[in-house]
Amino acid sequence: MPHDPAPAVATVSVVIPVRDDAVHLRRCLTALGAQTLTPDEIVVVDNDSADDSAAVARAAGARVVFCAARGIPAAAAAGYDAARGDLVLRLDADSIPEPTWVRSMVDAFRDDGVDAVSGGAVFHDGPASRRVAMARAFLGTYAAFAAPALGHAPLWGSNMAFRRSAWCDVRDEVHLDPELHDDLDLAYHLGLRHRIGVVSGRHMRVSSRTVQPRRFARCFRRGAGTVFAHWPEDIPPARWVRVLRRRRRSALVPTDGVRA
Repeated sequence: MPHDPAPAVATVSVVIPVRDDAVHLRRCLTALGAQTLTPDEIVVVDNDSADDSAAVARAAGARVVFCAARGIPAAAAAGYDAARGDLVLRLDADSIPEPTWVRSMVDAFRDDGVDAVSGGAVFHDGPASRRVAMARAFLGTYAAFAAPALGHAPLWGSNMAFRRSAWCDVRDEVHLDPELHDDLDLAYHLGLRHRIGVVSGRHMRVSSRTVQPRRFARCFRRGAGTVFAHWPEDIPPARWVRVLRRRRRSALVPTDGVRA
């Protein structure tokens, strides 16, 4: 789908959904304060926390948005709606971005054909000798599961970004079910009309708690549920055909709307 060209200097919003995770959030916000490229705003979505997550966010200079609807999908969407930047960067409260993170994500959008990007990570906790291998195994499993279902690269909520215009294009299509994965669901909708790119390099560290057996089982269940929520319309290979046809049509229509 044609989109507006990127502004000469894009403004940047960072969105962080949080619920009862003040300790991790404080560390995340400290890391965001050390970026080589300072974001224009940080939006912390307080998903009805019982702890002092909102106070921690305000003390760090973030803008706090309250979301009473429980679940990451609703909280993330509230943050994206509130974001004012041309580019919306997303990470989780237990993520620790390297100083190069914001810059790496912004640089990825120098390609006007890219409307969303996602990157990898290593674990910042757990056995030191296994952090890189464990993270690769986790993300590799996710990619092996998600990419064939989507027909293109997936998005990962702990390290992703997209143009605000792309979000506005699909906003009314996304699911807000707390038992679905918001990042995988967003990739389903963005991937049909917008190209998703991949950011290389180690710019993000995340918590290994996501691979704890019970959490991993819940993660897998929600991932499968997200895939099934898009069936039968997007069942492979029907999804692949839809993606290919959209890309071919987009290639024939330049951004000025004049057919090639």
